[in-house]
Amino acid sequence: MQTNFTISTHGQGLYQVTREVTRWVAEQAVQTGLLTLFIRHTSASLLIQENADPEVQSDLRAYFQRLVPPTSDPSMSYLTHTYEGPDDMPAHIKAAMMPVSLSIPVSDGRLALGTWQGIYVFEHRDAPHARQVVAHLGSAAS
Repeated sequence: MQTNFTISTHGQGLYQVTREVTRWVAEQAVQTGLLTLFIRHTSASLLIQENADPEVQSDLRAYFQRLVPPTSDPSMSYLTHTYEGPDDMPAHIKAAMMPVSLSIPVSDGRLALGTWQGIYVFEHRDAPHARQVVAHLGSAAS
C-alpha cells in the first residue's frame, strides 16, 4: 500500500507529520509490517526525534544553521552553487547529512515509535515549500 503526503512548510524548521502518518497506517488495518517513508526532495530531510519538548526542534535547527550557515557567511565563500539563493547549497548539504528515508515497524496495527518519538520533515530552505513524502506500508505474512 502506498500514499503521498504533502507537507506545507514556511521556512527552515521541523514539521511534525506523526499524526497524519499514524492515521493513514491505522486505516490500512495492517497488524504487522514495515512503514517506509521517503521525501522526494534534495533540500529537506526526514527525522524521528523527540516530540515532547519544542526546544529540541529549535536547538536542532540552530545547530544545523551554525554547522552549515548560508553562503552569504564568509566561511562558506568556497561554495559555487549559489544561483538559487544563499540557503540553497547549505540546504543540499544538510539533506546529504540527514536521512531522506525512514523505516518504522508496525506492531499490533500501530507505529512502533517510542513514547517521546515523532516523525518530522526537516525543511532546510527559507522559502515556503510543498514537500512530498511517499509512504509505503508492507505487511508481514501471517
